[in-house]
Amino acid sequence: MYDLKISGGTVVDGTGADRFVGDVAVKDGVIVHVGPSAPGDAARTIDATGLVVTPGFVDCHTHYDGQVTWDDELNPSAGHGVTTVVMGNCGVGFAPVHPGSEEWLIQLMEGVEDIPGAALSEGITWGWETFPEYLDVLDQRRLGIDVGTQVPHGAVRAYVMGERGARNEPATPEDIEAMGRIVEEAIEAGALGVSTSRVLGHRAMDGEQVPGTFAAEDELFGIGRALQRQGRGVFELAPAGADGQDLVRARREVDWMRRLSAEVGAPVTFAMLQVDAEPNLWREIMAESLAAIDEGARLHPQVAARPFGLLVGFQTHHPFGLRPSYRELADLAIDERIQFLRRPAVRSRILAEDDVEPDRQLFSGLPALIRMALHKLYILGDPPDYEPTVEQSVAHLAQRTDTDPLEAVYDALCEQDGEALLMLPLFNYTDGDHEAIREQLLHPTSVSGLSDGGAHCGMICDASIPTYLLTHWARDRTRGARLPLEWVVRKQTRDTAHLFGLTDRGELAVGKKADLNVIDLEGLTLRSPRLVHDLPAGGRRLLQEAVGYRHTIVSGQETRRDGIDTGARPGRLVRGG
Repeated sequence: MYDLKISGGTVVDGTGADRFVGDVAVKDGVIVHVGPSAPGDAARTIDATGLVVTPGFVDCHTHYDGQVTWDDELNPSAGHGVTTVVMGNCGVGFAPVHPGSEEWLIQLMEGVEDIPGAALSEGITWGWETFPEYLDVLDQRRLGIDVGTQVPHGAVRAYVMGERGARNEPATPEDIEAMGRIVEEAIEAGALGVSTSRVLGHRAMDGEQVPGTFAAEDELFGIGRALQRQGRGVFELAPAGADGQDLVRARREVDWMRRLSAEVGAPVTFAMLQVDAEPNLWREIMAESLAAIDEGARLHPQVAARPFGLLVGFQTHHPFGLRPSYRELADLAIDERIQFLRRPAVRSRILAEDDVEPDRQLFSGLPALIRMALHKLYILGDPPDYEPTVEQSVAHLAQRTDTDPLEAVYDALCEQDGEALLMLPLFNYTDGDHEAIREQLLHPTSVSGLSDGGAHCGMICDASIPTYLLTHWARDRTRGARLPLEWVVRKQTRDTAHLFGLTDRGELAVGKKADLNVIDLEGLTLRSPRLVHDLPAGGRRLLQEAVGYRHTIVSGQETRRDGIDTGARPGRLVRGG
């Protein structure tokens, strides 16, 4: 008898093969039948008639490194069909750590990934120093989804070099040797790879760039050779230029990446976005990535399936945050605050005021940045529209009604009782270019990523990208060609799993791990993000829900039914190798 049989569904198996109507049967957490009607009975049968059956999604770019120690559900990713996440990206994480240095790593994560420091301080249950010890702690966790992680260069550098490493001073040969040993120990213990950041905008709360931002080639190759010695692992990075800064240095990144990959025999995956300053630079870099195959290199640009930027609102970041009259109201709950903000006298006063002098906080420049970008600020809506036309910008709407654009923004933010959100696409949307993202997704070596699940809590909720790939790209797109459902599913199952060596999942095939989704594709709906304060210490985050995931299965156990957590906790730490 099977433990579970999913019968009569439209099976999209994750390989890219054509869909078919059939059954999937599970025994002991493993798929034992995929095809026409499965013979025999099952302890439980799910009738999937009219529904789509897919592998569980594998999100390869998240930042749950701290959250995983206190949260066993791992939202928002768990609510979007994701059954495996890879964390430890962009060179930031919480191991290794010298006792007493924990708060420094928290400040680094808060600055780079906008995860409330108070939530991390209260929520993380420490109990490790080395990276293998960190993995052992995670191994005791019982979760709603599986987690794998990479060893972060920033933490390794600070652990080895102390203040010299934190200040990005050059590493000595002895430093590099020590870092290489730590990375090798981490890979041997089960880390899926090593990550680093070269982005100028990735800064700790004290304003210092992530340790390793300016690392020389000998250091990068020193930690990369640890992968070679272990014979496995991925080298992941946020490269120079990914934030639109330092584009001269960005052009040099591919050269060392292709040489590193070819030498150590490991894949290199890196963030790739369209930037307004050079809107075609990504095409050059992706073309070089493809050409590198002839040199024995494996370069995988990691791309986002939608514009990348900020969600603007009275509960997040907005252009009035430094106006004196707004600051007087800022600590009120939104339902009380909006009553004042809608008063004509308050509105006039805020609109007429200048900003107070910003403090030295990392994100204090955002109000001015938003005001400079009114021409590419859009009402998000519900369900959200992530592919608006240029004519839908708030500035264009204001022009047509002879309204001041800033007034139009203020009024738009007052909608939905103050919970309305506007989208500011800082990247992947130069002049409303819809086709750039499609071209990035279709690139032969690109990988779907950059969801940043668990991070940028007050700015975005791109952990919903797996759902967006299905609803927008495979079903609803009207402003350009759609993508085949089979291709979209493979892009976030088999392709992402196999990049990180997780060949036991990502496909519906006999012998593979029983991670599955049963989806009402026709009814699948992505809701607008909403702000909640459910992190430790009352920390805020944006959550975005989806309706239409009928069943999510991890290792043969149903973890979510109709979008609701069942309480089952089959998820475990995934160790490489």
